[in-house]
Amino acid sequence: MKKIMIDLDDTICTGGYLEVLNEYLGTNYTYDDLEDYYVESILKEDKLEEYLDHFYKYINVYDYVTIIPHAIEVIEKLTKKYDVYICSAYVDMRRPVESGRMATLKHQWISKNLPFIHPRKIILTGSKNLIECDIKIDDKFSNLKGYGETKLLLDTYHNQKYTEADLKERNVRRVKDWLEIEQLLLNEEVETLQ
Repeated sequence: MKKIMIDLDDTICTGGYLEVLNEYLGTNYTYDDLEDYYVESILKEDKLEEYLDHFYKYINVYDYVTIIPHAIEVIEKLTKKYDVYICSAYVDMRRPVESGRMATLKHQWISKNLPFIHPRKIILTGSKNLIECDIKIDDKFSNLKGYGETKLLLDTYHNQKYTEADLKERNVRRVKDWLEIEQLLLNEEVETLQ
């Protein structure tokens, strides 16, 4: 049985980070205002430290997220054909100690919203490239390094800068949504994706 590693943030659930930042600042930023993966990159340096302290002490970002359409039902279908693991990074090198709290919050969200995923199949790490798998599904291009004969990049605001040449160089295929993932992994042979 082939092993699939699926990311959490902006792959299964989305939002939260921008909503929390807007609430903290009293602003109305949208994803069109962002140029970077990290939403707080729009903050000035003097505000960033204060915001990160607040975020890691008081915020559960998973109270603000929404589930990406069709993600849960497609993942549940995938578990019938594949050995599925949810793998999420939680270490923020700007706050390595404080960000440890994120591991608990992520685990709780996954357990509640993906009850068909065994707790031993939840991997919380800082180095996704070390995880051996056959198929990777992620929204962050840099997380598609390392293992994985099939690598699917879920289309989102922060990965638009990667060209077809970039994707080809790393053997990555861009997918627009979970219905396309379902079509590729459940209705076609994965070998044809190579």
